[in-house]
Amino acid sequence: METGIKDLARPVEASAIMELLPARPRVLALGEPTHGEDALLELRNALFRQLVEEEGYRTIALESDCLRALTVDAYVASGEGSLDDVMKRGFSHDWGGSRANRELVCWMREFNAERPTDDHVRFAGMDGPLEITGAESPRQALTALHDYLTAHVDAELLPCTADRLDDLLGTDALWTNQAAMTDPSQSIGRTPEARELRLLADDMVTLLETQAPHLAVVSSPGDRDRAHLYGRTAVGLLRYHSWMADTSSARMARLLATRDEMMAGNLLALASRGPVLVYAHNSHMQRDKSAMRMWGHPKVEWWSAGALVSTRLGDQYAHVAAALGAMRHQGVDTPPSDTVEGILHSLAEPQYVIAAAQLDAVARDIRAVPRVSPYFGYAPLDPSHLPRIDGVVYVRDVPHD
Repeated sequence: METGIKDLARPVEASAIMELLPARPRVLALGEPTHGEDALLELRNALFRQLVEEEGYRTIALESDCLRALTVDAYVASGEGSLDDVMKRGFSHDWGGSRANRELVCWMREFNAERPTDDHVRFAGMDGPLEITGAESPRQALTALHDYLTAHVDAELLPCTADRLDDLLGTDALWTNQAAMTDPSQSIGRTPEARELRLLADDMVTLLETQAPHLAVVSSPGDRDRAHLYGRTAVGLLRYHSWMADTSSARMARLLATRDEMMAGNLLALASRGPVLVYAHNSHMQRDKSAMRMWGHPKVEWWSAGALVSTRLGDQYAHVAAALGAMRHQGVDTPPSDTVEGILHSLAEPQYVIAAAQLDAVARDIRAVPRVSPYFGYAPLDPSHLPRIDGVVYVRDVPHD
């Protein structure tokens, strides 16, 4: 089998990635099969540095809270704040403690330090203010959007006062109650107050659009971009909380789809300003439907952010999926030879990149089957997805950090 792929493998370099694609995509996604492994994140860092320096990408987006990421972006742009505080406050999912994420932020700051503002590489979060255990209060997004509008449009055009917003929002702990994730009756997402907040959020986003010519004169592009980010996030969070209160069988599918729609909205907004590099789980970046089981529910399917963005951008979207062979500290041993990873593992190279179409041809010849993972946190590549992936980066062994 090695003979079938050894001539197809290339070093994991920016040039090898770009050779897989017809042109430089506006959104280039590198997907990971598992979270939290610094060996994969260090490979991401090296590849992203090359893509920034050689291919002109100037935005790096990670699967992290889009609002928290504003703190990181301010730091890499101007050095605002201390690195320790930025790593603590600027990431969700506890990923600020990652050595590789810290190294990425440091490199971005160094890259920008001696460059003009219009040549800076920017940092962004593609995810909403969400965790697998729940969602944040919409307070930050709603109040920030209201503050922006208050500063720039006539008061009579605003749909409510700041005090009214505060009254409707109530106590943040009610919004962040983690019990609501598994018990819809614990959610406040469909109370009269929450329903009114959804209408007000919609009215404020509409005001952003209808006042666009005026706002373009009186505020900076950066301020307008942030206002739209606050608007997208407020609407998405309120929608997410509403589905947390749902008791139908479609509840989990709606929640997962809503999260990825928020991710897609953020990526499309970033892409409207220039080419974007994004790193997230393959399940969020693939063009095929995503699926998972959780908390005893039957398998849930939904369209990922990658599928949504790809539908909008066509060949201006590319997905390069990372795959791994062994991760023994998590019980993942040498892959079976009749899986995609088994094909890739037959080559002794520690890591390489290969065109997914070429890998698909080999997989079809041997009738490859999906790999079964003993570790719930690792998702192997599905052979049926290869025709809709642009490339595969293979890491033979992931060591314990």
